[in-house]
Amino acid sequence: MSKKILENLDSPEDIKALSDYELEELADEIRTEIVEAVSENGGHLASNLGVVELTIAMHKVFDLPKDKIVWDVGHQCYAHKILTGRRDRIHTIRTENGLSGFPKRSESKYDSFDTGHSSTSISAALGIACAGEMTKDNHYTVAVIGDGALSGGLAYEGLNNAGRHKKNFIVILNDNKMSISKNVGSMAKYLTKTRIRPKYLNAKSRVQETLEKVPAVGKPLANSMKNTKNWIRDELFGHRDNIFEQMGFTYYGPFDGHNIPQLTEALEAAKRRRGPVLVHVCTIKGKGYEFAEKDPKSFHGIASFDIETGEPKSSSKGYSYIFGKYLCSLAEKDKRICAITAAMSAGTGLETFSKKYRDRFFDVGIAEEHAVTFAGGLAAGNAIPVFAVYSTFLQRAYDQILHDTALQNLHIVLAIDRAGIVGEDGETHQGIFDVAFLNTIPNVTVYAPSGFAELEQMLYKAIYETKGTVAVRYPRGCEQALPEYYEPSAEPYSLYGNADSEVIVITYGRIFSEVCSAGNNVCILKLNRIKPIASKAVEIAMQYKSVYFFEEGIKSGGVGEKFGFALYQSGFRGTYSLTAIDGYVTQCTTKSALHKLGLDAEKIALKIEREMK
Repeated sequence: MSKKILENLDSPEDIKALSDYELEELADEIRTEIVEAVSENGGHLASNLGVVELTIAMHKVFDLPKDKIVWDVGHQCYAHKILTGRRDRIHTIRTENGLSGFPKRSESKYDSFDTGHSSTSISAALGIACAGEMTKDNHYTVAVIGDGALSGGLAYEGLNNAGRHKKNFIVILNDNKMSISKNVGSMAKYLTKTRIRPKYLNAKSRVQETLEKVPAVGKPLANSMKNTKNWIRDELFGHRDNIFEQMGFTYYGPFDGHNIPQLTEALEAAKRRRGPVLVHVCTIKGKGYEFAEKDPKSFHGIASFDIETGEPKSSSKGYSYIFGKYLCSLAEKDKRICAITAAMSAGTGLETFSKKYRDRFFDVGIAEEHAVTFAGGLAAGNAIPVFAVYSTFLQRAYDQILHDTALQNLHIVLAIDRAGIVGEDGETHQGIFDVAFLNTIPNVTVYAPSGFAELEQMLYKAIYETKGTVAVRYPRGCEQALPEYYEPSAEPYSLYGNADSEVIVITYGRIFSEVCSAGNNVCILKLNRIKPIASKAVEIAMQYKSVYFFEEGIKSGGVGEKFGFALYQSGFRGTYSLTAIDGYVTQCTTKSALHKLGLDAEKIALKIEREMK
């Protein structure tokens, strides 16, 4: 498809001069651009295709960068990036040194707030709005929330505070049937259509302002008219059931999220309204690309794919698949086993479980805090709950693990997917912090498999042989190449290599494969249980002159730091070297990230060789 309109757009300001027909053509061109980019690099496709018209309408109505837009989760910002001077780089999205797959303030003046996790937009946008009022910076602030983000508790904390805001503040609810309640009926559509018309809003404001200027009777009369209007509305149309109006918002909607003239009219009305406004927009996730429309869940976050067939370019089965398959086999024999997901059944390998064991499968929405406490309740009722969750999202449930499961020593299993480097999603999604924060919590055990067979063994041990809160953490993707002498084990540690060496290398999880590939002819101590560290493992390391620890996790509070402390507490006088991650990890392939961090076979070999000399 020709992209004639896109080629002539230099900034969001250029959109304002386009006709409705040209805006529709622009939407088609943007969709083509997004599909082409994601087919090459992977990324979030369906969510981005669903907000193209909404993005265009916002850029037509608001004046960026003076006005501020905060995108929730942020993975639906591709059209926004294309329209804000980054179209020539859109094909670098999610690649090393390319565009981020999420909004980034350091990338563009048009990105108001960095996002990556869910349900943050309302709180952040409200803060930006209040800061603008403090500094007399007269601008509009918009929070765009959807894709299930309204199931997260933080969104309601933001709504609760925003409902008391006295000045203009706009929330756009992008309702694409992802964990959002049912639409309001046709009468509400009719009412909204009337209420957003400029003549109605302007007349209403003039009447209210005139009455309030009349001494003694004006203000009471205005309040009486308002109360009468609200009573009639509530009696006839049941608007008291609308949670947003109960929280203090003026509610407009629902609107067709793919009708640009209707969207621009609604947003113009929202600008004119004093106080907080919620604009409800209904969109189709995957709009404009047949395969994504039919299967928006699979095309939500996807690897590179063939545009003509919609098929992924590679289809190897990874840790998530093995986890889901094995959990099903255990659940078949044990009716106490149940599975929990926070709106990530496909990503965590629980799709089959959700179909085979419907009464034991719980999708709690984007609510990791609730998921952990809910799991605690299940455990207190003698069930065996397994909560499958990405490492980066488990961060949100620290308090619940600490207070609601570990403190009571309740037996829940955390299946921590995407542990370690995840690559192209960048800083917000790297799974490098879970070990450090779990290390601080008593009554928690953590296992770290290095292969598929070990994952199964450790999951069994976590479910049936370990008390309290237990985590099994495993990386994204496929099993790495393992040496012939490797023997899967769920014991606290395994010993490999040259026992007569004066050097011992300690590691766990995926990095074991890199250490083996380094080929330094040293002794290798692989930790299978990384919390608590086995005292015998420390005793073994004490026998060597040089100890090298390689860890795919944050250095501060990690296993390597704790192991080194245990060594020196035991009187170790040799040399101890720790290679771990010290800071956030930017987007690039996992292979590139491990190399830059000194955690691939090449860098591990060089480090040991250099220091042994």
